[in-house]
Amino acid sequence: MKLYQYILLALAVFTLHQCQTHKRTIEVNKEIVPDTTNSPVISAAAAIKLMRVEDGFEVKLVADEPLVVAPVALTFDPRGRIWAVEMVGYMPDVNGKGEDKPNGKIVILEDKNGDGLMDDRKVFLDSLILPRAICLVDGGILVAESPNLWFYEIKNDHPGKRILVDGKYADEGNVEHQPNGLLRAMDNWIYNAKSSKRYRKIGDKWVIEDTHFRGQWGISQDNYGRLYYNDNSTNLVGDYFSPGFGATNSNQRNVEGYSERIVKDNRVYPARPTPGVNRGYMPGVLDDSLRLKNFTAACGPVIYRAGLFGAEYDFNAFVAEPVANLIKRDILKEKGYIVSGEQAYSRKEFLASIDERFRPVSLYNGMDGALYVVDMYRGIIQHKTYVTPYLRDKILSRKLTEPLSCGRIYKVVPKNKQAIAVKFSEDPKALVELLGNGNGQVRDMAQQMLIDGKNKAAIPFLRAAIQSTSQPLRAIHAMWVLEGLSALQTNEVLALLKAETWPLRMQALSVLPSVINGTSYRYYMDALAQLLHENDELAAPYIAYAANYIKPFNAEGAQSLLISLVKKYPNNPYVSSAVLSGLVHSEEVFANSIAYLLPDTNLRINKQLTELITRVRNSQKNKDPLIQAKLYPKGAALFAFSCQTCHAADGNGVNSLAPPLNKSEWVTGNKEKLISIVLYGLTGPVKINGHVYESPEISGDMPGIAHSEEISDDDVAQVLSFIRGSWQNNAGKVSIEEVGKVRKRHKGREKAFTIEELQAK
Repeated sequence: MKLYQYILLALAVFTLHQCQTHKRTIEVNKEIVPDTTNSPVISAAAAIKLMRVEDGFEVKLVADEPLVVAPVALTFDPRGRIWAVEMVGYMPDVNGKGEDKPNGKIVILEDKNGDGLMDDRKVFLDSLILPRAICLVDGGILVAESPNLWFYEIKNDHPGKRILVDGKYADEGNVEHQPNGLLRAMDNWIYNAKSSKRYRKIGDKWVIEDTHFRGQWGISQDNYGRLYYNDNSTNLVGDYFSPGFGATNSNQRNVEGYSERIVKDNRVYPARPTPGVNRGYMPGVLDDSLRLKNFTAACGPVIYRAGLFGAEYDFNAFVAEPVANLIKRDILKEKGYIVSGEQAYSRKEFLASIDERFRPVSLYNGMDGALYVVDMYRGIIQHKTYVTPYLRDKILSRKLTEPLSCGRIYKVVPKNKQAIAVKFSEDPKALVELLGNGNGQVRDMAQQMLIDGKNKAAIPFLRAAIQSTSQPLRAIHAMWVLEGLSALQTNEVLALLKAETWPLRMQALSVLPSVINGTSYRYYMDALAQLLHENDELAAPYIAYAANYIKPFNAEGAQSLLISLVKKYPNNPYVSSAVLSGLVHSEEVFANSIAYLLPDTNLRINKQLTELITRVRNSQKNKDPLIQAKLYPKGAALFAFSCQTCHAADGNGVNSLAPPLNKSEWVTGNKEKLISIVLYGLTGPVKINGHVYESPEISGDMPGIAHSEEISDDDVAQVLSFIRGSWQNNAGKVSIEEVGKVRKRHKGREKAFTIEELQAK
């Protein structure tokens, strides 16, 4: 027996002993009765027997403790190995004390004997504080360890040179509200959830660009590189258009076609009573059988594109809900620009467990076609910032704090099909062939291998593939590989712009920012004008986005394209938004230029322009934020930590998350009501300046911070003083005494306020 096997055996015995101290006897071979008074730790084999999965499918174990502990994310390498992120330090107890200990790891798991179970573990990195995401790229690995994003060279499975990519990757928000994901998308950029940044390694330099703010935990893409994500109370959100467009005008609050509610039904159907949810005491949170009614911790969405499940699962989304111990399946469809979806079943889920410790936090397509499930397997899943006394009591009374040494990775497969992983070689022709594989994860891996290997020998095969439009997915990936190798030619893009198949034209339009230059822009401008002349309405928003990249070389030509677009599609909200995204500092000039052509103020283009111009003028009136930060330094820090990710740095709110604080009567008005909201939270619709904000425009709930042991009355007073004096607010400070008075009046309160309650005060 080898040394590592002795170590694993010893760890297994230790973990088993630790788990036994928390176990109650559970019968796994007969009918199981849900036990809501206590949730004992059980083995992975027993846990699988407690899962109810869709007929025709089964759950198989891939790895469990001690091979993997507290996993939160993973990725695959070309050898089929799993690189996993272990967030061991998350919530060590109900108070979250000890989260700053450097005990997180990045580990490499491998199945050496080929039986489908991982049997080898290597620690690639240790001594990390709450690591949250990784991405293999260009012979190295990106590692997100707040507040930094690091790039490590990989040398024989060991970390080599370390480079700081972004020192402010996650310098705002608590653990639940910090960037994560690091999805290497089809367009060769790396995107995140809970972030408005994207990353790309070009040569030896890392490039950081602004993009749309997306989601909360987890991010995925479909076959055409469009992104999908969600927030904790939302089933599925996503983009109708390619991810690289539409984020250039910071004053444009909503860009139509981005951050759209793809599936609006947020109902969930747990297999067991779930009293241990943070707001379980509130009416409407649990049903009569004490089961969660709607998403409260939606996360880790994935668009299934691995092929093994069958045609009816193509373009399906799977969404994890760790609080309700389940995984939901949504069926998506596409019509024109719009992607929409509905839940696959009524009153049941794709997978649900009666084991409360089953905590699926991330989902992935596997290169064998399976759906991979990352199970953190623990009692506590809510972060300390938002733990209410109700939830604290549930955790302590049912002994959910320990152990913290468990973790599982599963895969879901059809019973009648074999899940066999594709073998990758370095042969360029073979890799190009894999760009047309039926498994999207395999296509992505082949694309990345060709780019990371700087495989110039593949270029002739790629040029042949891009011309074979009868295999559109292969042609699309070949185009993006050529883009990644800086070898994509103008004539190849122009040919795709004329393709009969819309996805090919869409990808050609999406790649234009990379290929438009001082020589080629003339040809692309003519091609865009031709698409406009041919009434290609699907292409119209892309033409508007592309015009922004022509502007530096021919401003007059770009302006002509935009005017032609709004004349032809004045009521198309997606075209209007796309046009406005490129009008940075020229909104009023453009409004004047179309005033005589489109005088009707009810047209969508004019409505959106008026709203944007108003926002620009308002932003110019905002105060210098540094002044308030100097007056209330702790308040500014707390705002960045707890408020900014939802309400935005400019106080104008984030679409689908939270309403504006800037010029809100709830901020500038009665102090007691504002203090009450911040301490105890707010649920339901809220009316601000005549507009009712409610789901899905915002999340239905704002958590309170009254129960956090780390936030004092002084902190609350400072953050409210900071908010009441920032932007265009001028409402005066809040004192410690005023906060203490409200806290004393509502001592013992757990539930969030409603607007009706506050108005009655």
